[in-house]
Amino acid sequence: MRHRSLVNLVSDTVTQPCSRMRQAMANAIVGDDVHGTDPTVRALQRAAADLLGKEAALYVPSGTMGNLIAVGVHCNRGDEVILGNKSHVFKYEGAGVSAYMGVGMHTVPNQTNGTMFVPDIQSAIRGDDPHYPRSRLVIVENTHNTCGGRVVPTETVASIADICDAHDLKLHVDGARLANASVFLGESLADMLARTDSVSLCLSKGLGAPVGSIIAGTDEFIYHAKRLRKSLGGGMRQSGVLAAAGLIALENIDRLAIDHANAAHLAQGLALIPGVHVHVDAVETNLVFFSIDSMDMTDFMSNLEEEFGVLLSGGYGDGGKLIRAALHLDVSEEDVVYALDSIKQVLTEG
Repeated sequence: MRHRSLVNLVSDTVTQPCSRMRQAMANAIVGDDVHGTDPTVRALQRAAADLLGKEAALYVPSGTMGNLIAVGVHCNRGDEVILGNKSHVFKYEGAGVSAYMGVGMHTVPNQTNGTMFVPDIQSAIRGDDPHYPRSRLVIVENTHNTCGGRVVPTETVASIADICDAHDLKLHVDGARLANASVFLGESLADMLARTDSVSLCLSKGLGAPVGSIIAGTDEFIYHAKRLRKSLGGGMRQSGVLAAAGLIALENIDRLAIDHANAAHLAQGLALIPGVHVHVDAVETNLVFFSIDSMDMTDFMSNLEEEFGVLLSGGYGDGGKLIRAALHLDVSEEDVVYALDSIKQVLTEG
């Protein structure tokens, strides 16, 4: 063990709450949010709704619960949701929409940039036949995690919304990292979501809060969402202690540009290391995916952590050979330089 302090690139969920957040949490005025009387939670929900351009918002414990609630509000048991085959809801949320909401998932191909082709969505919409489930909802993930943190353009979302409107379907955005997309596009979150029915936004990734996500939509959507949150065990009492950090997290959106710059720096540096394969032009936000061909991926990651204290996550891509680095507010430009030097040394020694 000869490394300096840890450089944790496993995920942007590892961020530590800053001193302002900790102070705000300590001083938060709280009530009972299950009864709707926590003023700090109410303030967070109002601020988030305004930011997202929606009538109302709800604070939930996690993004997975937020997406689950959205499906439960928009769909009935036996209905079907259309979503990408590489989407987080389909791959990494425990099939909760089926297990708990009784809703089927009809996947269409995600393209390498995270988008779904409109004709594929059109083809997935069920006809009015008792043999078939009813298509009720389309889910778009933005940014798209396993497609490299790629940004789905607002024009693409609008085209999908046109199809949804034509077939009386709802449109939900899994926007765990939507703030990153907003910074990349230079567009407001409200403008990006103007054609959507609901959205989930994670506060505990790049925005830096310790816990929680926001879901937003119409007043009626949030009315039903509150009931589902309670039945799923997501109602929290004096949760203003957590919401106080969420309010500060909403102020961190603009600084995501720093993470994007650090990700670009990392990708450009990786491209110069022999035996490392990375698509530099595909790095749009804070996620960098790359592969190596000179040593076993597991050995590489283990050596990198043990010798240099640089942590990565692996097993991505169709063959499970891609490695991911997630840049976030606790990773500096100096850390990126150190990580690149460490990776180079491990591959040289390996």
